[in-house]
This record gives sequence, C-alpha cells and structure tokens, in this order.
Amino acid sequence: MLNSLAGWSVRHRWMVVGGWVAAVVSCIILAGAFGGDSITDFADDDRTESGRALATMNAAGGGSAADEARVVFAVDPSVAGGIDNAEVRAEVDALRERITEIDPTTRMADLYATGLSRNVAISPDRRGALPTLTVGSDSDNARNWLVEKIKDTATEFDADGVRLSFAGDWFADVAPAGVGEAIGLGLAMIILLIAFGTVVAAGLPLLTALFGVGVGASILILLQNVIETPDFAVSLAAMLGIGVGIDYALLILTRFRSALADGHDVPEAIISAMNTAGRAVVFAGATVTIAIAGLLTQGGVIGPTMTLAGCAGVLAVLVAALTLLPALLAIVGTRVNRLAVPGLRTTPGSEGALAQRWSKIVQRHPYLGVLSALIILGIMLIPAYDLHLGFGDAGNRATSDTTRIAYDDLARGFGDGSNGPLFLVAELPDNPDNGDKLAALAAELDTTDGVASVSPPIGVGSVDGNEVTMLIVTPTTGPQEAATLDLVHHIRDDIVPSSGLPIEMTGATVGGSDFAELTLQRLPLMVAVVLACSFILLALAFRSLVVPVKAIIMNLLSLGASFGVIVAVFQWGWGMELIGVGKVGPTEAWVPIVLFAVAFGLAMDYEVFLVSRIRERFLTTGNPTTSVTEGLAATARVITAAAAIMVCVFASFIFFDDRGLKAMGLGLAVAVFVDATVVRMLLVPSTMEILGRHNWYWPSWLNWVPRVDGMHGSGDDGGKPGPLIGTGSDSAGSPK
Repeated sequence: MLNSLAGWSVRHRWMVVGGWVAAVVSCIILAGAFGGDSITDFADDDRTESGRALATMNAAGGGSAADEARVVFAVDPSVAGGIDNAEVRAEVDALRERITEIDPTTRMADLYATGLSRNVAISPDRRGALPTLTVGSDSDNARNWLVEKIKDTATEFDADGVRLSFAGDWFADVAPAGVGEAIGLGLAMIILLIAFGTVVAAGLPLLTALFGVGVGASILILLQNVIETPDFAVSLAAMLGIGVGIDYALLILTRFRSALADGHDVPEAIISAMNTAGRAVVFAGATVTIAIAGLLTQGGVIGPTMTLAGCAGVLAVLVAALTLLPALLAIVGTRVNRLAVPGLRTTPGSEGALAQRWSKIVQRHPYLGVLSALIILGIMLIPAYDLHLGFGDAGNRATSDTTRIAYDDLARGFGDGSNGPLFLVAELPDNPDNGDKLAALAAELDTTDGVASVSPPIGVGSVDGNEVTMLIVTPTTGPQEAATLDLVHHIRDDIVPSSGLPIEMTGATVGGSDFAELTLQRLPLMVAVVLACSFILLALAFRSLVVPVKAIIMNLLSLGASFGVIVAVFQWGWGMELIGVGKVGPTEAWVPIVLFAVAFGLAMDYEVFLVSRIRERFLTTGNPTTSVTEGLAATARVITAAAAIMVCVFASFIFFDDRGLKAMGLGLAVAVFVDATVVRMLLVPSTMEILGRHNWYWPSWLNWVPRVDGMHGSGDDGGKPGPLIGTGSDSAGSPK
C-alpha cells in the first residue's frame, strides 16, 4: 500500500503539493472565519460532588465560579479610615460604574451596600476589601476581550495609598502568543542543519510538519464549534504535531538520502525510504494515536478534548509525511544536498561509527549496562513517590502577576484560607426545620478545628421550587495545604452527614481534589488499555512477544523518571525559578494522564525506529549480535537528532504562562531525553544482547496471525522485504 501511495505521490508530485497548499490555505481561512471559541472549564463535571454543587448554584442563579473574579483593594495604614475613606470610596464607586458600562454581562459588586452578601468582604481592620467581579461570556475569546477592557479601565483608578489588583485566572498575565512555538521551531531548524548539513534537507522536515500542523490545528479550531475544548488544546496540538512531524519526516528523509548515496535513482530512493522508514512511521504514528486515544477512558471533558487535540496534531502530520514529503522529495531530487552549511555537511551513510563503537562496548558488558541504566532511572524515579495531584493557583505565579499580588493581599488581610473558601450548597424543600438545622451546622463548623470563619446561611435562589442556600467556610490554611484537604474530608465525611441536610461542597480547592481523585480512579483502566493496545501493535510490527514486553517496561521506567523530575521541580521547588514558577504546589491533575498517553506513544516511536532497523539486519544476517550493533549505528544519528528536536520543542512549553503546560513540556522533554539516551543507547542494546535470538520469540501457535511486519526489509535491497527468518515454528526465533 505504501509503495502504491508513494508511487502515486511521485508521479503526481505537483498535484499533491498543490493540493496540500490549497488545503492549508483553505483550512486557515475557514478557521479564521468560522472557527469556534475555546471553553476552559473543567470544574462543571457532574461526576463529582463539587461539579454537582456548582451546577446547582448556577441553576439557582448564584453564578459560576468560572465566571467570577474579585477586585482586591489593599489600603495603606497611612490612609485614614481605610476602605471607608471618602476619597477611596469615591474612586471605588467610579470604578464600579465604569466596569458596569463595559458590557451588560460585567458587574462589580457594590462594596458599600448594606446587608449580608456573599459578593462582598471587608477585612476587620478595614484595610482590605474584595467585591466580586462577574465577567459573563460564553467563550474564552469573549471573556478575554472583557478582561482586557476591565484592566484598561482600572488604570484610571487613582486613590492614593490603595493598591488595586485582580483575583481570578482570567486576569493572569499572559505572554504574547507564539513565543514558545517560535523558540521551538528555531531550535528545531538549528538541529536539522547540524544533522543534515544542508539548508534544503533541513527545511523539508520543517516544511512538512508545518503543513500538517496548519491543517490539523485549523480542523481542531473548526471542531470547537461542536466540541468544548480548553484554551491550551490548540497549543498542545501544534507543539505535539511539530515535534512528531519533524521526527517522521526526518526518518524518511534520512533513508532517502542513504538510498541516493547507495546509487538508487530518485524514484527508487523514495520507494525504498517509504517501504522501510515509511512503514516504521506508520506504526509509530499508530502507536502514538492509540496511546493518546487511551485518554477517552477518562471521560468527562478532559478525555475527549485531549484525545481530539493530540490526534489532530499527530494524524495530520502523519498524512503529510506519507504524501507531501514524497512529492517534495520527487521535486527536489538530488538537490536535497544543496546549499551546504560550511563545516556542517555530512555524507549520507557515513554516520554511526561512534555509535557502533559504543554498541560494541555495551554488548561486551550487557549486565553492567542494564544495572547502570536501572540505577539512573531508579534515582530519577524516587521523587515520583511523592506525587500529589491538584491544581495550582495564583500563589504559584510570578510575584509581578496581578493575580499573585491579589493572592498575597488576600492572605494578609483575610487569612490564608480566603484564597480557597469552601461553599456548602443545599437545595432544600420548604421545611421550617431546615433553618434551624442550617444554623446548627454553621455553629458546629464555626467551632471546628481548621475553620477561620463561617458565614450565616445565604440564599442563592431556587431550583424546581426548592430554595438553594449556602454556607461559606473559610479555612485557616491555604488552598494547597494538606490541612485544608483534611478539613474538606472531615466536613464531608463527619459533619455534613450528621446534619441531616442534603449538602454538597464546592469551591476551587474542593474541585481540584475531586478531579484528582476521579483521575486516579480511572488511571488504572487507561493504563491497561494503552498497554494492551501497544503490546498488540508492537507484537504485530515485530512478530515477537518479547520486544513489546521489553518496550512497555522500559517506557514505564522513562515515564517514571519524567514524573520524578516534575515532582522535584513543581512540588519540591528544585530550579523552579528557572522556568518561571513562583511557588511550589501540587502537580496539575490533568498532567499525569496526558503526559502518560503522549510520552508513552512517543517512546514507542523510538522503539519502532531503532528495533525495526535492528530487525532488518537480523532478517538479513541472522546474527543477533551484529544486528544490534549495525542497527544502533544506523539509527543513532537520526534518533539523536529527532530526540534533540523533540526536547527543544517540548521544553519551549515552559515559556507558556499556564503552570500545567509548563509541567507538561518539562515532563515530555525529560521523557524523550531519557528514552533516547539511557533507554535506547544503553538499556535496549544491553537487553537485546542478553536475550539474543529470544528477542524474536514467536510461538508456532500464533503463526495464523497475518503478517504486517513487512517494514523490516533489508537496507541493501532497495527496501524490499528481506528473507523471513526466525518466524517459523522455531520457538526461539532462530534462522533455519
């Protein structure tokens, strides 16, 4: 099939290129004109208690936590009367009026209105105040526009001795769009120049990846009309697509140049590259897609949206690598080595001498190699045992961010717990005893250890004729502290049940905890599905039961190492200042599941790239030792270059402001680096040397399984499949 596809792309090269140009231009225009808006809201999940309580508040007209922020006023002690100072009051009222005029959906609560309200709070010393700020909208884009307008009008606030800041994720400072992507692409181009030594060869993988990402990201933006996706989904799809797209094109281009160096003409070289490297790319792309699709087991919002984002990026660049790249190679032909960079030009087929020497050293001491690799990975894995899931908040941002300033001012004026209040929501039928029960519950909560204050019962509205009332509980500890979560569980498990009231709890702290628990509950199913599918795919790809088992174990080890680094940086604070993290906190609850799916799939990429070349040589020579040496030598340069590109692309995630994306980028960069060095260059050759012919064990009772391992053709025969040895009834997989 790949032969036919490659041949068709070569014969109709200009039509293929023209079709891709038209597709990219059309998709970008359509996305710009009809693209949907992202909606970032993981809190409203009716599978959790906090999600149900939030839905009840919304239905009763109490507002959504996702649509509310707070204006925080911190008054200097030198200002007489504090927040009640006449000049201060005039400026606060003027600000409220200006915000109200921006849009009917925006409103700032009246700080000086009489009566009890959940929308206003003033510190006991009258030096701190925070009215609720509602920013109503149906999409991220609309809300972002309103936020910028509010920030602009806030610059007119002019009260001496008063600091104004905004609490709420929407008001966080955001770096200019495209900075991370531009840095990643720039570094990728430098690495490609070093790897190929010519501008033409270096530009082709980048061009292929950009075409694929242009189509994939645009389709994702269009699908946002019918599927809710978070604001970082497009960035994730783009960065993942760029990384794997360059890798796939890099592998195919390397085999094409080698075939040219061996004397093949251009069409034959393309067919050879597609019949070997192209098949490896198909299996690698399928593995990544299957791993990402494992996110569907998470359900809710995170499962489908992250699956859609990941697959949109990977599948688009995979199609580009299999169609656009052959057409470009047919057009460029032998000019692929043109525009050499002085001092960087390489001769195709001459690489690998150093890797070959390294492989022989490792194979002479395979048990030492395995032990060394396990020690390195084990040390990196240690911090992962302290993995704590949750969500970061404004306290983790840079100290110059307005939301971090507000966070610190709130803690000083109202206590640490004011940044994470707990909302106890009750939907009550008309019953005269309910008022007494709520009052008794409030009194009990007020005397509970860890509670700073409890509001009186506050009416929110009604749902189906039932009154919705809530209590606001302010803990004594901050939202990320373990004591706060202990308090949440104590209230839920002990205090609320004894009240006899149908109460559910919500709030940022509670929502993060609930999402983390739900994630952990579904994680075993996701892992089982991904591992099972990966095992089947690799078993078919390599006609072996041993290779996929080894691959899964090694990939899990490299994943554990990446989790360990994330914990060390984001939870322990090692080097957090270097990537713009303001304070330690939990690991974002969505990061481990997405990181597992993506990193596991990418690790399988390198497994396919390396082991497929080793199997090529084994099918040709029948020698398990020299096949490892030659396979490692032939792929070391391309895997090193591909891994370096991946590391740079993913490391550029740290330039995003979102804490979760920073953790995701760091984790992916570490996983790829470890996999391409410790695993591929040390652990794989060591274990393959130890197992020898048993690497290719395929029992005779599975011979009925159709063959799909044709990608392991000999590298010396133009890409045609080599002799199928080691796949008969011989249980050890040895040649006859």
